[in-house]
Amino acid sequence: MNTKPTVHVVGAGLAGCEAAYAAARLGASVTLFEMKPRKFTPAHTNPDFCELVCSNSFRSRQLSNAVGLLKEELSLLSSLIMEAAYRCEVPAGAALAVDRKLFSAYVTEKIRNHPDITVVEEEITELPLPPETVTVIATGPLTSDALSASLTRRLGMEGLHFFDAAAPIVDAATIDRSIAFEASRYGKGDPACYLNCPMTKEEYEAFYEALIHAPMAKLHDFDTPEESEALTVFEGCMPVEVMAARGPETLLFGPMKPVGLPLPQTGRDAYAVVQLRRENNSATMYNLVGFQTHLTFEAQRQVFRMIPGLQNAEFLRYGVMHRNTFLNSPALLDAHYALRGDPRLFFAGQMTGVEGYIESASSGFVAGVNAALLAQGKPLIDFPDTTAIGALAHYISSATGNFQPMNVNFGIIAPLGYRVKGGKIPRNEALSARALAIIRSLADEIGAAESTLG
Repeated sequence: MNTKPTVHVVGAGLAGCEAAYAAARLGASVTLFEMKPRKFTPAHTNPDFCELVCSNSFRSRQLSNAVGLLKEELSLLSSLIMEAAYRCEVPAGAALAVDRKLFSAYVTEKIRNHPDITVVEEEITELPLPPETVTVIATGPLTSDALSASLTRRLGMEGLHFFDAAAPIVDAATIDRSIAFEASRYGKGDPACYLNCPMTKEEYEAFYEALIHAPMAKLHDFDTPEESEALTVFEGCMPVEVMAARGPETLLFGPMKPVGLPLPQTGRDAYAVVQLRRENNSATMYNLVGFQTHLTFEAQRQVFRMIPGLQNAEFLRYGVMHRNTFLNSPALLDAHYALRGDPRLFFAGQMTGVEGYIESASSGFVAGVNAALLAQGKPLIDFPDTTAIGALAHYISSATGNFQPMNVNFGIIAPLGYRVKGGKIPRNEALSARALAIIRSLADEIGAAESTLG
């Protein structure tokens, strides 16, 4: 007879799988509810868990970058998502990118074969689950209408939302290699990770005009805002055409920045460059870096084929745009991702207002660990805001003003309290060193807790 305390997790995305795995590691018996493969959201097609519907990149590895710090913190804490990412890695220079199908399959296998995790293929449409059970809700930015309505009734407020966008993927065999050249920006990492399509000033101006006048796709019904609501686009995943509309030179300082990618023939920078990043280890697919879009499929074919090197490109996936729903977390959640009015109910993932794959995993880890500890009547673990994991948790639970989703960044991490010579990079590395020392001590604490539970 299983006498372990029970934790329910709803949703098998990055946050839900991380929460389930972390809770099981700390001695809980976990039931994971996932509606796939019986039912899919409009953005999902893969029956496996942790489907990556946007980019395949987990962004920078470097400790001078906050997301690089967050990866290292999670790795030290035995994160399932980080384990899977490194096992399914594809070359991406200074970034960490994965083969999305292998990644999803790896996580699915680990979850389904864990002795303390039971997967139930069922859509949860109503809260509460059994009131005596600790529950983590991690249903993501496309939470079903039925569960959204139940959450709205439970939380006593209307959900917020913004719009998110994904970049297109092209067939590598259709890229003109006489134009596109291999290089990683500033020579960081393996140059074979990226292909670069250079543009002259005349080519850029023609492309820009076509882009800003191209038709946008009609939103799906589930993405259509109410008449009284404004269409809000998250800055970190802004459609390229929306960015371009801000001015003719905006793209030259964003996704089409030529700096650090000199032309092989001349050693000089082009006027503009479009980068393509590998999608898989076999290098059969590349995505257009920073080219999230909401253009119609026909417009994407026409406009993006104006990019030198992509004149004959075949698109394996077009860019899409969809609604992301998130909570007004500062009013609702504490730094454990638990509901202030009902601490047995945790939330995790993008619905809390963290933005990004690794950020979602981080929230799932914190929620899963503390859900397991709460179920056993043990003290919860506070991740301090001197760490990237803790800074995210404190941001979503205490931000003031107009709350908006946030990627991890050094601006939300508590300052050092002293000056570091040499500028931003040495300062960030010092912040990372402090954070990792704290995380190592917490890893020992969590490991000790694991060894004494059950």
